[in-house]
Amino acid sequence: MTKCILGGVSMLALSLSLSIFNGTHREPSTPVIVEKITEDSLYDNHVNTIYNEINLEYTGLSRSVFEKALTGFYNLKKSGQVSEDKSILSIADFDKNSTEKRLWIIDLNKKKLILNTWVAHGQRSGADKATRFSNSNDSFQSSIGFYLTAEIYRGQHGRSLRLDGMDEGFNSNARRRSIVVHGADYVSQGTINALGRLGRSQGCPAVPSELSDLVINTIEGKTVLFINVTDQRYTSIYLDEHMAAAFANNFNQKDSTSYQDSALNI
Repeated sequence: MTKCILGGVSMLALSLSLSIFNGTHREPSTPVIVEKITEDSLYDNHVNTIYNEINLEYTGLSRSVFEKALTGFYNLKKSGQVSEDKSILSIADFDKNSTEKRLWIIDLNKKKLILNTWVAHGQRSGADKATRFSNSNDSFQSSIGFYLTAEIYRGQHGRSLRLDGMDEGFNSNARRRSIVVHGADYVSQGTINALGRLGRSQGCPAVPSELSDLVINTIEGKTVLFINVTDQRYTSIYLDEHMAAAFANNFNQKDSTSYQDSALNI
């Protein structure tokens, strides 16, 4: 029995020696971790790429707000309601004080910031910061959510741009309420110096008078405007990231443009 055991041990030792000598013995390999690439992760990278290429972080626009606005843009584009000739996205972030330049107009085709400037909120939405919002007539409050820009007209505020609210219950009465983009003298550094805040509108996203033509000419004709507020009650069918991700993969970034592209960030 002892001879058999010793013989077996000898054979095992010889076998190991031959394996090492012949180079067939291998150390256990380190497991390779393969990260699954999902449509959501690709979309996340896509959002980051655009955000970083335009250097939006340095203008004060948060990535999370940009992602919400871009998601709505893609879903509205997918629905066929957005202009085929323009890829303009406008964002008004009412989480910020009125003294900050909280309106951004972005050319997604060219990955370029066209304009960053002030925008007013409604008289009854708050003083320096907007905290109350309404979809009701005569509320004199701002309405949050996604809008499509419509036709230009001339009214009591001069040359103005009509808006159609796309979020039922949040801004869907915009046209009935005459919520429009227009210029206003109270949207200025002078007003900030005098009052410590911008002047306020009757609910319209009013812009500086000297920039109103540029703003209107750039965003008119079925482009997307998103008025952001961090509000747990706000919901929108256009914030579906899965739908946006699927559309973004096929989105043609080479759409032609016909609007002014010579404007500077003011």
